[in-house]
Amino acid sequence: SITGETVELLEPYLDMEDYNLETAKKVCGNVAGLCSWTQAMAYFYGINKEVLPLKANLALQEGRLAAAQTELNSAQIQLDEKQMELDEVQAMYDAAMKEKQALLDDAEACRRKMNNATALIEGLGGEKLRWTASSKNFQNQITNLVGNVLLATGFLSYSGPFNQEYRNLLLLLWKKEMDNNKIPYSNNLNLTGMLVDNATVGEWNLQGLPNDDLSIQNGILVTKASRYPLLIDPQGQGKIWIKNKEKKNGLQVNS
Repeated sequence: SITGETVELLEPYLDMEDYNLETAKKVCGNVAGLCSWTQAMAYFYGINKEVLPLKANLALQEGRLAAAQTELNSAQIQLDEKQMELDEVQAMYDAAMKEKQALLDDAEACRRKMNNATALIEGLGGEKLRWTASSKNFQNQITNLVGNVLLATGFLSYSGPFNQEYRNLLLLLWKKEMDNNKIPYSNNLNLTGMLVDNATVGEWNLQGLPNDDLSIQNGILVTKASRYPLLIDPQGQGKIWIKNKEKKNGLQVNS
């Protein structure tokens, strides 16, 4: 409750040289305590005079801080709510993007399958012509099978002793006779290709058989005919071929 007026009234006493604790103790101990107390109250008033505005300002700032904190808390609540909404929307967006990517992947896979199917269909369309031709060729082979087998068996049975020219003449005579009897056969029949495959011919050539048509036909007669062959072989080519061919079978040669 000390006021400025009270302090102003005390100042003349406080300014006296002998108004101090040491001097007061010499007069009276109780007076010394009162002297010290009045000095302290005057000093307190001076300090408190500066502190009170600061306290008032502190209270004002604390009120502002509380209001700002309230606003901050309200804003934080709204921010949390908006963040939750944002998270939900983000989750929906991520799910939609994932579904979109899955649809794009399915569309791409479907496009690849469609392209493959188109290529397959186009390829099969081209194969249709070949299959049709092959089917027709097979049908012709079935139709001409009896005549072709007849020509092949005639070749194996009767053409052995003759040269190439007479073998061809025999073939022409047989075909003419088959035409008269309306027996179908293949006009482009290759007896060599019908009776032996290329791999076997290649093996024969490695074993020493010459690669001309007559020698290959003679090889067919030796291996396919049911009768034992008699080779007229002045150059010894047939002898070399047979020795090499039958070597693995333990052929013994009486020279």
